[in-house]
Amino acid sequence: MSFFQELKRRNVFRVAAAYIVAAWLLIQVAETIFPLFGFGDNPARIVVIALSILFIPAVIIAWVFELTPEGIKRDHEVDRSQSIAPQTGKKLDRIIMVALAFAVGYFALDKFVLSEYRDRSIAEVARQEGRSEVLTELYGDKSIAVLPFENRSSDKEQDYFADGMSEELLNLLAKIPSLRVIARTSSFSYKGKDIADLSRDLNVDHVLDGSVRKAGDKVRVSAKLIHAKDSSYLWVETYERTLDDIFLIQDDIAAAVVAQLKVKLLGAVPTSQSTDVNAYALYLQARELARQSTAEGHQRSIKLYQNALDIAPDYAAAWGGLADGYNFLDEFELARQAANKALELDPDFALAHASLGWIAMVHDHDLVGASQNLERALKLDPTNPQIIRIAASLSSNLVRLNEAIGLLEYAVARDPVQPLVHAHLALTYFSAGRLDEAIRSYRTALRLSPDADGWSSFIGAALLSKNEPVAALAAMEQEPSEAWRLIGLVMAHHDLGHADESEANLVELIEKYAEEYTVNISYVLAYRGEADRAFEWLERARQYNDPGLSEVAAAPEFANLISDPRWLPFLRSIGKAPEQLAAVEFTVTRPE
Repeated sequence: MSFFQELKRRNVFRVAAAYIVAAWLLIQVAETIFPLFGFGDNPARIVVIALSILFIPAVIIAWVFELTPEGIKRDHEVDRSQSIAPQTGKKLDRIIMVALAFAVGYFALDKFVLSEYRDRSIAEVARQEGRSEVLTELYGDKSIAVLPFENRSSDKEQDYFADGMSEELLNLLAKIPSLRVIARTSSFSYKGKDIADLSRDLNVDHVLDGSVRKAGDKVRVSAKLIHAKDSSYLWVETYERTLDDIFLIQDDIAAAVVAQLKVKLLGAVPTSQSTDVNAYALYLQARELARQSTAEGHQRSIKLYQNALDIAPDYAAAWGGLADGYNFLDEFELARQAANKALELDPDFALAHASLGWIAMVHDHDLVGASQNLERALKLDPTNPQIIRIAASLSSNLVRLNEAIGLLEYAVARDPVQPLVHAHLALTYFSAGRLDEAIRSYRTALRLSPDADGWSSFIGAALLSKNEPVAALAAMEQEPSEAWRLIGLVMAHHDLGHADESEANLVELIEKYAEEYTVNISYVLAYRGEADRAFEWLERARQYNDPGLSEVAAAPEFANLISDPRWLPFLRSIGKAPEQLAAVEFTVTRPE
């Protein structure tokens, strides 16, 4: 018998084939599973090396030994007439066939299911690495996150004072162009968490942390600058002064950070806007309440801003906060007055310019005025996420969706745990027809703010656009806001053929929310194909000056009206026809 025939008789070829197929499967599974547990390339590399080394012993064992009914024996000890090698070979053939079936199945799963997720992951890693390289090139190691200072006062209700002081420091440092400062929402979300995680997740090199103890008219502020990579202290200082000196303390801390990081300045270190300390405390409380993004929160914040202004009528920041509160409540004339007063006191107050831009866009329908105010705001504060979000809204309303998406993607990258920015990006994706991205962004926003109004309904609307009405209905039913839930249910039941349910929801929507949601009622009617009623409600929306009119040109929900001869004249009547939008000059570039 030849050597080749002997190898075949002893099933060496079959063992080698079975081993190769099984090893390939193990390697593929390892490469898929290990990354899910945060392992790098080394464990998978070890598996490949180990399986490669073990191949030779497996082949040798197949040559030297034979499996018999009595167990494993050396081949030369087995009587050829009693050998079961042929039967073992058939079993190995079946094993190889099963393993090959698994391999083909895994290949199909990997190609058509896992590859998309893996490609997205690789692209995300590449984007993050590229962003890190750009940030390093632009700023070097001049990056910082300001954590909320710990309140060590006996009164725990003074948390707002400690948080507010931290934010004021953040805002001071953010005015330095050569220093990259992480936005408040993102940095504050790491309160009490590991600094190494913060450094990795936010790509930041330094952290400013500290504590505040307030007692009567005395305040004790401790601050420390930390090197994020190894948590070593670069600078520590404690200030014990009167409350009237709180602004000087902030200025001293900012100056110390600049000195420690050797930041290059184009001018002097920015300084705080000083005011009466009691007005300052009221301002901090008001700002914290406004961040709840609820009508009640803004109503309470407005009262506190007004109390602060009773004490210090020349406090520009309080006038700016008052403008934001009135804007949220759609009290646009009061908002305009407050924003103009803020600019009278501080002509370079960027957020007040942004407030006027918002009023011009959603209330005055003056897109030229909106663009002028927002260009001014961006020039004064080009990386402020709130200003960028409003500028992106204007770009979207001008149907310049790619420009809007670029701005919002920048805002998300700079402030990744701010839910409102994710929601605005999701809405813009939806308007651009990028439905999967819209749904992902809305779900991210909801994870960050589970009780937010409207976002579950918007997810449902995107699912309707994907022709998934059952999933859309489920999303609509999760919506906490009754108005937005009814809006969504009208459309979902319509697509599912539930005419009675759709009509009942529409009747309830009109009975309860006819004045506040005129634009929304018009688009659900348009969605149901009721063009005449949709135009009636659009006309009513114009009479009420519904802020939602600012978005109609880009809203996909009006798709059924685009071919109607009444659509363009209506858009022209509110300054939103394509030629009118194209004539608006709004130059805004995405910050680096």
